[in-house]
Amino acid sequence: MSLHSVFFDQASIDAWIAEDAPLLDLTTHLLAVGAAHARIEWRVRGPSVAACTEEAARVVQTCGGHVEQIVASGSALVDGDLLLSATGAASGLLRAWKVAQNLLEYACGVAHATQRMVQAVQAADPRVAVLTTRKHAPGLRRIALKATLAGGAFPHRLGVGETVLVFGQHRALLEAGWQGLAARLDRVAPALAEKHCVIEAHSLEEALQAASAGADVVQFDKATPQQLRAWCPPLRAQHPALGILAAGGIRPDNAADYAATGVDALVTSSLHHAPPADVSVRVARAGR
Repeated sequence: MSLHSVFFDQASIDAWIAEDAPLLDLTTHLLAVGAAHARIEWRVRGPSVAACTEEAARVVQTCGGHVEQIVASGSALVDGDLLLSATGAASGLLRAWKVAQNLLEYACGVAHATQRMVQAVQAADPRVAVLTTRKHAPGLRRIALKATLAGGAFPHRLGVGETVLVFGQHRALLEAGWQGLAARLDRVAPALAEKHCVIEAHSLEEALQAASAGADVVQFDKATPQQLRAWCPPLRAQHPALGILAAGGIRPDNAADYAATGVDALVTSSLHHAPPADVSVRVARAGR
């Protein structure tokens, strides 16, 4: 599966570099080592999954380095494996050093955690998907998306304009409660011809009301595995075509339990907060 479909514009790459080194690298300048021809390499300590290596390479290239080797995003890694190496003027490589390292540590950490969760979920039920949310710090969307894709997950919702997802906060603003929601969805049905309507629920009663109101998918929020095991059979019996999602509180340590409840997919934000990978960086003089 190609991961190059996640688009990073050059302005984003430039902004990452400018955030860390907007004017000069004072240490490199004072030590007068910037003109040296050097080689730099990033390697993982411990098992991991490569992610955003292509963007790290673009950071290096933007700083004037020549990329020699690169491991594709999504590749499984063992302790000591090379992620990226490059040669060039030391000034450029040192400018790229921490920007690329920080990117790789976050992205590879997320990708590895995602892979472990996906494997645990598929072992419990291979038909259940892992979907990642847009709940992360502002500015991280592309990186988080590419990292979770590299680990085998899929995006739940990339933005509020992408899907129809009705929360309780929306229903609170409608008159006549569930009846008002059903009437509104019926009125705008032609506009939803290309989209599914997802409605959040907190109980079996709410899920049945959501399905009757016109939901194509019900998203249970913060239900326990025990509750879902009890709710899914009667819900499917009455609405066989209904999609069922579990969201809220789903983590690597409980994902397998949720996957065995009868839902179609798990929606999680926890992977965006995975521990970073340990990435070492080595710089040395290089012959021309």
